[in-house]
Amino acid sequence: MRPAPTILHLDMDAFFAAAEQAAKPSLRGKPVVVGGIGARGVVSTASYEARVFGVRSAMPTAQARRLCPNAAYLSPRFTLYRQVSEVVMELLHALSPLVEPLSLDEAFVDLEAGGVPAETAAVRAVGEQLRRDIRSATGLTGSVGLAGAKMLAKIASEAAKPNGLVVIEPGTERELLGPMTVRTLPGVGPATAETLRRAGIHTVAETAEAGEAELVRLLGRAHGAGLYAMALGQDDRPVVAERDAKSISVEDTFEVDLTDRTRVRSEVLRLADRCVQRLRAAGRSGRTVVIKVRNYDFSTLTRSETLRGPTDDPAVIREAAVRLLETVDTTGGVRLLGVGVSGLADFTQEDLFAQLATEREAEEAAAAAAAAAEEAAGGTEQHEAEEERPRRWHPGLDVVHDEYGAGWVQGSGVGRVTVRFETPWSAPGRVRTFAVEDPALRPGEPLPLVGGAPAGGQSSEPAILPKFLSPEPGDTGSVGEEISRR
Repeated sequence: MRPAPTILHLDMDAFFAAAEQAAKPSLRGKPVVVGGIGARGVVSTASYEARVFGVRSAMPTAQARRLCPNAAYLSPRFTLYRQVSEVVMELLHALSPLVEPLSLDEAFVDLEAGGVPAETAAVRAVGEQLRRDIRSATGLTGSVGLAGAKMLAKIASEAAKPNGLVVIEPGTERELLGPMTVRTLPGVGPATAETLRRAGIHTVAETAEAGEAELVRLLGRAHGAGLYAMALGQDDRPVVAERDAKSISVEDTFEVDLTDRTRVRSEVLRLADRCVQRLRAAGRSGRTVVIKVRNYDFSTLTRSETLRGPTDDPAVIREAAVRLLETVDTTGGVRLLGVGVSGLADFTQEDLFAQLATEREAEEAAAAAAAAAEEAAGGTEQHEAEEERPRRWHPGLDVVHDEYGAGWVQGSGVGRVTVRFETPWSAPGRVRTFAVEDPALRPGEPLPLVGGAPAGGQSSEPAILPKFLSPEPGDTGSVGEEISRR
């Protein structure tokens, strides 16, 4: 355990939903839910205004709609979220060479490795400045936790939410953790919590009092010993700058169960191609191909095949995925399909047959391109224009209209699409409705949340109310000190 709170944990506040509120002036201060919008969708992020109604991450969207029917339900815009995340991660890397991203909106930072003095006042000042820099650069807020261990820093940032900063002084860990539920500790999921509950263990203090021997008896040596150390506030895990991925995968959930075997096969091929794209984007290859099939009754099956060597060849991965699919009965209906590659490596071992198959595919593609070139120019242009148009105007999608400019889709159906025209720097915009085939309406790109506002334009400040106000520089009555005293 470090003698000073030099490990920082940053967690952006309701990240996806807050980004949508910042981008859409008409949604500020209102409940917003981001995630799958279909009947089988799942909530990814809910704004704090939606959480008041009981909406939570990982909740089925259908349940969320019952709890909060008046919220804005939007499809995720990962292009925007990645752009904002890159800005935030650059700010973190400016603090230290040791930054461990956990997701787009969450990361650990080793401030000691960045040369920050091992003093509470110094690390607090860095944390406060980071929050201000994030607000200035992105228009969004983040919560910061500072402690002498990763587990405690994460607990501190959770206590600081939203838009706050909490410091846990070394030496106060057990006093702070004691009354918390055992689910607070890393690695304690529903199954482990239920095992502990049956043994009469509900809080972190009770976990520590049970002793290492009892926890090992209940949970096994590795899990029990690790949980006992964490219940004592002991966590010596270092901040790791690079986390090596063990696998790369993609999956899709379908609004209607797939029963047509040909359609299931085509979806597997499409997922295999997407998986290869991600594999190559990461500069990796893989040796084991895995498919995941979730049936109509929620039963989930996985099948895998290990190749002779690592590859990133799309033909090899497609063929392996199809072979695996042939071993699964899908006649009852398929709810979800996934394709993944594990056993990752930084090189490929070329397969002669796969290379020949790829060459054949290239020849076929060239022949198809030659045939397409023979079509009339007008017909080709019409086909290309049709390809540019989305299959469906999802709520939240960025659009541009030739006359009205930039906006976003509020909803669509029965051949019509409703668009609200506004930007992050404008006042709430007007709503207009168009035919889905309107040639003047087309998909757009996400606008920056800050930096593009005209003089006198509206701020993109998100509407988030903190549990408590963070201390101003020089304020001696800090939240972190209050937590530490408790």
